[in-house]
Amino acid sequence: KLTLGDISSFVLYSRKFSGPINEAANIISEIQSSLAAAERVFRVLHEPSEVADAYQAKELQNVKGKVAIENVSFGYTKEKTIIKNLNLNAKEGNLIAIVGPTGAGKTTIINLLMRFYDVNEGAIYIDDNEIKDLTRESLRKAYAMVLQDTWIFGGTIYENIAYGKKDATMEEVVAAAKAARIHSYIKNLPLGYDTVLNEDGMNISKGQKQLLTIARAMLLDAKMLILDEATSNVDTRTEIQIQKAMRNLMADKTCFVIAHRLSTIQSADNILVVNEGNVVEQGTHSNLMKKRGFYYRLYASQFE
Repeated sequence: KLTLGDISSFVLYSRKFSGPINEAANIISEIQSSLAAAERVFRVLHEPSEVADAYQAKELQNVKGKVAIENVSFGYTKEKTIIKNLNLNAKEGNLIAIVGPTGAGKTTIINLLMRFYDVNEGAIYIDDNEIKDLTRESLRKAYAMVLQDTWIFGGTIYENIAYGKKDATMEEVVAAAKAARIHSYIKNLPLGYDTVLNEDGMNISKGQKQLLTIARAMLLDAKMLILDEATSNVDTRTEIQIQKAMRNLMADKTCFVIAHRLSTIQSADNILVVNEGNVVEQGTHSNLMKKRGFYYRLYASQFE
């Protein structure tokens, strides 16, 4: 006859027997998951880097800020062309606004200007130099960028502002901070410009991070500027400060502005209206409003 002790012993021994088998099965499952993840990692690592600069590519020097886009067509894949026969002439100091609904493809034009992608047809020129004949490094150094997603790294405020110009003096950094309207805030901190910011700037507000990135761009003093002018989720006073700082930054520069509020770009020299990846309209604010087309409807929708 089986006693309670016999049954208890049987259950105990069966668990000891099946335990290693279950653990082995779990290990095999983990190995399979790791192999699948490793395959994806190595696929990325083995991706070729950007196409090398052209043979005897030249440095872009003494930039004035004249930009020309001639008959440019582009698609991320061969099957689908996103931009068709785009033409644009931006003189030195012009303001070019790029507008459209969320996800319309506004950043595609920026990607082409910075040569993150090469055009399929046509050409882009900076000061009459075709950008494919320039080194990527010198081309990208000709632009200052202020994006909606600010980037702050762990380090002092001085180091964050001087990031793009490692030989910047304290006087230059302070001048940039003053122009960006962030100096008053910094000087009231106990350690001033030696204040250490947390990784991703978690110990300062979103508006202050935006002003710091504007100061960083101000210090570069580039002749061309790419600007994402969104100032969402900041209080009214900070937004006014950001708008004033941006106006200081944009002075005497050829500016490409990704505009989210159309009321801020009425004075633009040219407005590119993008929808579903295509440039559907182009012109000044007044001309586009007279057409009563897509831009007109987009503008009206922001005041409903």
